[in-house]
Amino acid sequence: MEKILVIAFGGQYNQLIARRIREDNVYAEIKPFNKITTDEILKEGYKGIVFTGGPNSVYDEKSPHYDKNVLNLGIPVLGICYGHQLINYMAGGTVSSAENSSEYGKIPLYVDTKEPLFDGVPEKSICWMSHNDFVSVLPEGFTAIARTDKCCYAAVKDEKRRIYGVQFHPEVSHTEYGKTILKNFVYGVCGCKGDWHIGNFVAETIEEYKRKLNGKKVLCALSGGVDSSVAALLLHKAVGKNLVCVFVDHGLLRKSEGDLVEKTFRGEFDMNLIRVNAEDRFLTKLAGVIEPEKKRKIIGEEFIRIFEEEAKKIGKVDYLVQGTIYPDIIESGRGDASTIKSHHNVGGLPDVIDFEEIIEPLRYLFKDEVRAAGLSLGLPRELVMRQPFPGPGLAVRLIGEITKAKLDTLREADAIFREEVENAGIISNQYFAVLTDTKSVGVMGDARTYGYTVALRAVSTDDFMTADWTRIPFDVLERASSRITNEVKGINRIVYDITSKPPATVEWE
Repeated sequence: MEKILVIAFGGQYNQLIARRIREDNVYAEIKPFNKITTDEILKEGYKGIVFTGGPNSVYDEKSPHYDKNVLNLGIPVLGICYGHQLINYMAGGTVSSAENSSEYGKIPLYVDTKEPLFDGVPEKSICWMSHNDFVSVLPEGFTAIARTDKCCYAAVKDEKRRIYGVQFHPEVSHTEYGKTILKNFVYGVCGCKGDWHIGNFVAETIEEYKRKLNGKKVLCALSGGVDSSVAALLLHKAVGKNLVCVFVDHGLLRKSEGDLVEKTFRGEFDMNLIRVNAEDRFLTKLAGVIEPEKKRKIIGEEFIRIFEEEAKKIGKVDYLVQGTIYPDIIESGRGDASTIKSHHNVGGLPDVIDFEEIIEPLRYLFKDEVRAAGLSLGLPRELVMRQPFPGPGLAVRLIGEITKAKLDTLREADAIFREEVENAGIISNQYFAVLTDTKSVGVMGDARTYGYTVALRAVSTDDFMTADWTRIPFDVLERASSRITNEVKGINRIVYDITSKPPATVEWE
């Protein structure tokens, strides 16, 4: 299989670079700069290397550097932002502080259209810049192939060694022809053919686990989310009834979701599913709790305790399945990455469960690839393409104390809003309702009311690191508002959240 190596130097778009390359049917994997050597690069047979951006200055001794021999391996290299500066610095060029010539945001880019890297890119387009430093003197053998009004070396090349550098970020959507530039590097410069397809991954993974797990007992914690659902069905296709799935329904799911999970996995796929209806238990633990982080901890702890209890009933199992995906691996710092945050899928496993090994069939997939795998496996589209949903469920979309009545109210309001958005064909990455803890005076008929305020939230984003609020047409918001206030008892006011991320987060808690 063809592979492109993405060497990470701390940039916020590292994952996005790999995703963009995979979108072109070429497998890309991320390694931190201090976790792979040039000997290992040669051994793995990478077709190309990408140096990512990063927050440091290359001339700072404490900044992340790399073995300059990487430029002489005969493998094409593309440096992006910090990576561009690092390549030039390692090759003997000069990188200087931009001082008054730094660039941020959308900047006009002028390219040499005869260059393979810019095949199909017009002479003038828009790129996304974000830098305080710049390449001021080129190394020997390098030439400029693109510029901006302030940056003479917006893109450079060493044609003999097939080394390229771009000061801008081709991986973000703000760069008009960024996808084209990355594709040109992967196909035109690196010579890839494009043999990475999710259907092949699914078939190969099923066959791999058929061989490895023949006759073995496998246990899976099925949350009903996309990741655990796809992981569970993959293993079911491999081992059949030797897979036992435990679905802990904490009563914090959206409307009808618990029934959808049971219907899909037990009804449609005849899987060995144990559904634990634990709503009363969770609500008892959450009674009186207002602080969001405390809610999360209670829910996470109780989920583990219930899973432990069910696992004890099952007895010894050989393998435990987790729906860990590639961003979880990268961000948790396990194995190939520096620690960014802890993650529920990669740590804190209950010690009382007796198993030999953990299986993570999705550990090299991004979220969009997981969804594609789910569709390939035959999961219903309504389950695979569901809106992203936090682990604590509606507990963090309900401000203040959690009660059964307030959860039911939120479920109904949320279902109406999502239905109206979907019926209108609006494209938005995530949309949901929040039940605030604010009550206000209203009037219905001739009577005074004192009801809750519901906030509607919808965002559009490429990667959820940043997000813009979705411009939902007023008539759609009007229908949603009218239906919620008329059909859901206890709500008399609807507001729409028009805050982007940053400064806000996508969720309210």
